[in-house]
Amino acid sequence: MNTLRNKVQLIGNLGNDPEIINLESGKMLAKFTIATNEHYKNAKGEKITETQWHNIIAWGKTAEIIEKYVSKGKEVAIEGKLTSRSYDDQNGNKRYITEVVCNELLMLGK
Repeated sequence: MNTLRNKVQLIGNLGNDPEIINLESGKMLAKFTIATNEHYKNAKGEKITETQWHNIIAWGKTAEIIEKYVSKGKEVAIEGKLTSRSYDDQNGNKRYITEVVCNELLMLGK
């Protein structure tokens, strides 16, 4: 059961080209968002599509692959874990962000 703890699997399309950051330590970081769609019918029988946006980050080799092969609009399947963090913005306000740390990536589609 330990392999099920904090496990996220998503299939979606990139909203923008990934942001690639090369850190002073030599590590590479990729940041991007993907959209997932859920389809259902409402009480009137109309087909509704609901889109959710997810913040994704990837490190190391996974980030290198993303830099080379992944771009806006591409469909990907990702697997990782959910993380939350906080930071202070320019005005001193505390902001919270939830991200998926991607450890596996599968490129789908064409």
